[in-house]
Amino acid sequence: MPQPPAHHRPAFPFAAVTAAALAAALLSGCASAPGFQYTVPAQPEGASGYTEKPGWVTQRFAVAAANPLATDAGYQVLKAGGSALDAAIAVQMVLTLVEPQSSGIGGGAFLLHFDGKAVEAFDGRETAPAAVSESLFIGADGKPMPFTEAVVGGRSVGVPGTVRMLEMAHRQHGKLAWASLFQPAIALAEGGFKVSPRLNTLLANEKSLIKDPVAAAYFYDAAGKPWPVGHVLKNPELAAVLRSIAGQGSKALLEGEVAQAIVTKVQSHPTNPGKLALADLAGYQAVKRAPICQDYAAKGKDYRLCGFPPPSSGALAVGQILGILSQTNAATLPLQGGLPSADWLYLYTEAARLAFADRALYVADPAFVQPPAGDWMNLLAPAYLADRAKLIAQGPGGQSMKVAQPGEPGSVKSSWAPMAAQPEYGTSHISIIDAQGNALAMTTTIEDAFGARQMVKGFLLNNELTDFSFAPTDAAGKPIANRVQPGKRPRSSMAPTLVLDKNSGQVLLSAGSPGGALIIHYTAKTLYGTLNWGLLPQAAIDLPNFASLNGPSLLEEKRFPPATVEALRARGAEVREMTMTSGLQAIMRGTLEGKPVLFGGADPRREGVVMGD
Repeated sequence: MPQPPAHHRPAFPFAAVTAAALAAALLSGCASAPGFQYTVPAQPEGASGYTEKPGWVTQRFAVAAANPLATDAGYQVLKAGGSALDAAIAVQMVLTLVEPQSSGIGGGAFLLHFDGKAVEAFDGRETAPAAVSESLFIGADGKPMPFTEAVVGGRSVGVPGTVRMLEMAHRQHGKLAWASLFQPAIALAEGGFKVSPRLNTLLANEKSLIKDPVAAAYFYDAAGKPWPVGHVLKNPELAAVLRSIAGQGSKALLEGEVAQAIVTKVQSHPTNPGKLALADLAGYQAVKRAPICQDYAAKGKDYRLCGFPPPSSGALAVGQILGILSQTNAATLPLQGGLPSADWLYLYTEAARLAFADRALYVADPAFVQPPAGDWMNLLAPAYLADRAKLIAQGPGGQSMKVAQPGEPGSVKSSWAPMAAQPEYGTSHISIIDAQGNALAMTTTIEDAFGARQMVKGFLLNNELTDFSFAPTDAAGKPIANRVQPGKRPRSSMAPTLVLDKNSGQVLLSAGSPGGALIIHYTAKTLYGTLNWGLLPQAAIDLPNFASLNGPSLLEEKRFPPATVEALRARGAEVREMTMTSGLQAIMRGTLEGKPVLFGGADPRREGVVMGD
């Protein structure tokens, strides 16, 4: 097992703050809580592509996020005595600026929080405008629109919920003043930040963003080329919005001038307008939900896996996959040469097909759809998962089912039609454990890269409505649970996860990832790697990715030996090797030389780092 280096802030060296940056911080207008004054760090220029990460170990607290500047903002908040929730707010606001393609104040998020006593789930998922209909994504020809036509413009924009959700959570779990947590993002927006390799690469490959005049003026030079890596990009418009939110709370985003600008942008799109209205924004409500928690045993230890309930499918699908695997001989199949074996991958992808078949039929916004037999936990009942596991043809000659059919948890037949597969993209993940033992896992998104490709006052709007089923019914007219309806929250794959020791009740692990529907598999891989194979978070994250969405078996390209690929094909699976760009973050409690520590990991496929003391 690799030994992570015992250092605290490895991402980049720190320099004295510049006069301009200090002025930006002081002029931000944020009331600083005692002991917290943000210092702008020297900014990194990391490599793009796959960059090996060392793994981290800290003693008291740790924060993991998708960009070093965002991680550092959370670190400074924790260093000043802020809570995990305080740090998450600072991280999210900086991500709005430095990773605008993935998340931000124009999107939504799921936050899983542990306060030392209980796990709580805060739902900031976007909602559909009141004026939409089930045919929102049906074209003039009566058929579902192509994804690329639906996503760009106003049609796909849902009511953003991240800020109001964080405001709700901060009232309960914040320690530092709300306004002070906006200092880092405001200072960086006004003083400037360096364009990262990932942002530059995504801009170079993006075709639709430049069609929005506001976004074009911000992200591209006069010749229409994306700003190069290292270019200092300033965003005074976003700074002004963040200063307003710092002083007035979520109302500054969802009411008044900013809300009007959002609505005007959505409704006046020249080719694909949407139906978002001022009343939709002003009326948005974050929701506190009961988390989905299940017992899980691995290597003789008993855990509680806690994740996000519907409208997310994440915890249910991850729980089903791991629960079904527990009913097979998967636990007897160790890593081979540091990689999952063909036999283990066969069992995993079969379990995944079964879980995704249930996901397509049952999971949607619980305000609109009843869980099977009245309880979502019926999908995770051990007896039900044991019956599902019997559908896997085990043994050396067992053949893949290729496409699984949904089950009947609680012995009740569903009245829904399964949702057809659709593209899912985007997202970012934050994991934090603070010095007081509070922990959180927050997955946050604007959906596709750069969302709806509509920029308003320095931030991008989401395209979250494309997570609904484009078709409201199947060919026979049977309704689909995750169809578009006014005020409804679209089904998600986000899977923020907290793992607790069942006996002590202490949080052991916080994990999650971006990646659309593949989030479920990236998270499941990390959980299985740490809990079943005994890996540190970094080693588990580093494992090659694998999946099935109830179709082909998907393998991260150039990461598995040809013999593994051929062995899966010999068992009847269609195998596709492809790019699988996860963005995992994880923090795990452990011991080093007999002392309690926190082990952190960040995905080598992206720019994230871990920091702490």
